[in-house]
Amino acid sequence: MTQPTPRAVFFDLYGTIAGFEPGRFEVQSMACAEFGVTLTPEGVLRGYADADAYMSRENAIHHIGRRTPAERDAFFAEYQRRIIGGSGVEVSLETAGKIWRRIQEIPYELAPFPDAAPALRTLRGRGLLTGLISNMDMGGDELVASLGLAGLFHVAVTSGDVGAAKPNPAIFRAALSSAGVQPHEAIHVGDQLSSDVQGALAAGIGAVLIDRDRNHPHYRGCPRIESLSELPALLDGESG
Repeated sequence: MTQPTPRAVFFDLYGTIAGFEPGRFEVQSMACAEFGVTLTPEGVLRGYADADAYMSRENAIHHIGRRTPAERDAFFAEYQRRIIGGSGVEVSLETAGKIWRRIQEIPYELAPFPDAAPALRTLRGRGLLTGLISNMDMGGDELVASLGLAGLFHVAVTSGDVGAAKPNPAIFRAALSSAGVQPHEAIHVGDQLSSDVQGALAAGIGAVLIDRDRNHPHYRGCPRIESLSELPALLDGESG
């Protein structure tokens, strides 16, 4: 981290603040079983790590939400193929696309992780500004309200608000402007090495990797935590 006493702490959403209920393994297994595909819990973790890294790279080239319907379908077919590949199963892009469409028919919702609200309250209680930086296309205020987290973020900036997605520095600059802080006065917490860690560092913001699935146990490019409950103590260590 480049600054000892941050004024603002920004957070990624998916994989950092919130995840899906039912969980990814349950939803993926339900859809894949209809196509004769069997997944493993460890394989789904590996597959999502690969697929999410692919999404970060593709967003850096051309934001997924700004692509044509046909281009989005092609992207998510490959995204799903990589998820399945984590379990050592190879499927065609056509089959992967069908499985992805089936997944969209299964009821699930985005819900905050149990450690999210307590960590946000702790940071706010210390006088720190809290912010959300998400690549989701809905407006920031609407997104925060939909998660029941209204009042826990001072600012919320999304790719839908800005027209740019992480790791594009424009979305980080928009968050800094909304919070009224300089890059060296902020840190960003996220689970993706490309869009969150490298994106923040490229914008001059300190970074913290949250590695809930332990995909990067030996990463040393920035501080690493496995739960948001570790973040306050980490900040104490940085400022002490």
